Amino acid sequence: MTGTPPAALVSILVLLVVLATDVWVYADAKGRVRRGNPAFVSLGSLRVETPGAWFLGCLIMWVVFFPLYLTATRRNPFGHRSG
Repeated sequence: MTGTPPAALVSILVLLVVLATDVWVYADAKGRVRRGNPAFVSLGSLRVETPGAWFLGCLIMWVVFFPLYLTATRRNPFGHRSG
């Protein structure tokens, strides 16, 4: 059998999905800053609030920062910032 093994193709696909979501997080966070509604989270001494910080967080630890971003941008039914 020649070509790329299926496991390698799955790994490449996962990497592409992670990179695409990282770019989306950056673009969305940047748009939120422009609209005056930035996404931020503060956990102890860690504060993530800039689009660049969200992008780097997602790039380095996607499993932690992507769900955290989704949570930070979620609004309650009354329109007030959650968290």
